Amino acid sequence: MTIQWFPGHMTKARRQIEEKLKLIDVVIELLDARIPLSSRNPMVDEILKGKPRLVLLNKNDLADPQVTADWVKYFADQGLPALPIDAATGTHVKEILPRVKQLWAHKIERQLSKGINPRAVRALIVGIPNVGKSTLINQLAGKKIAATGDKPGVTKGQQWIKVGTEMDLLDTPGILWPKFEDQMVGMRLAATGAIKEELLHLDEIALFVVKYMVQNYGAGIQERFGVQDLPEDLDDIQEMVKVMEAIGRKRGAIVSGGKVDLDKASLIIIRELRAGKMGRISLERPLDKR
Repeated sequence: MTIQWFPGHMTKARRQIEEKLKLIDVVIELLDARIPLSSRNPMVDEILKGKPRLVLLNKNDLADPQVTADWVKYFADQGLPALPIDAATGTHVKEILPRVKQLWAHKIERQLSKGINPRAVRALIVGIPNVGKSTLINQLAGKKIAATGDKPGVTKGQQWIKVGTEMDLLDTPGILWPKFEDQMVGMRLAATGAIKEELLHLDEIALFVVKYMVQNYGAGIQERFGVQDLPEDLDDIQEMVKVMEAIGRKRGAIVSGGKVDLDKASLIIIRELRAGKMGRISLERPLDKR
């Protein structure tokens, strides 16, 4: 499966970022804590040209705490400091500015040594659509500045936002890469709502979620939906579909003749995953093959 897209505003956003880089001191890269690598645009390293960078693992409240700790270590091993946050509630958001200033401390010290009053740090925030950039910006600014929404592609243009007197933040539209060929990346992005569900079949997304849950978080399915008999063979598609049907029956997703409406059951599974109702779930681990 190869998924391709590159809307015009995303092409424009890349060009704008490259044009603004000379003004930028530090880059804030916002990722989804549940799928850090899958929610990371592989073009970012190329675009940012080695700028100091802080990785933020957003939606940390929905992710598996132990897996998130593993991701923090993973990024540290890559030479990138990583901070788990939850932009929606503001958890750890106050730690962002000190972390950004730490990355720019050598320049601040140099200015002070010359008797120059340091200017505000200029930070660029990047991330794929629907990763929570606008929500984070509003938290940092202490007021609603950026438009938010639960659909990809809300932010359309660039804007500078003042974060107190110590940081000026440049927002940009989320940029997705032109295409990716790894089916698992597509499934993870679709399951968490980063890409439009229409790009993949709803039942395929739900099947991916159920299989991953059975393998890694079986208790979450059992406790949430009351489904006790989980298959041992993860490659048996029919057995996984039976789990989806069992969930559908538990939730009343029944059509005439007593059959389960798999589309409705799939929607239930996906919505409850995104809302964290099956527990704190990470859909990607550092050692997973991509």
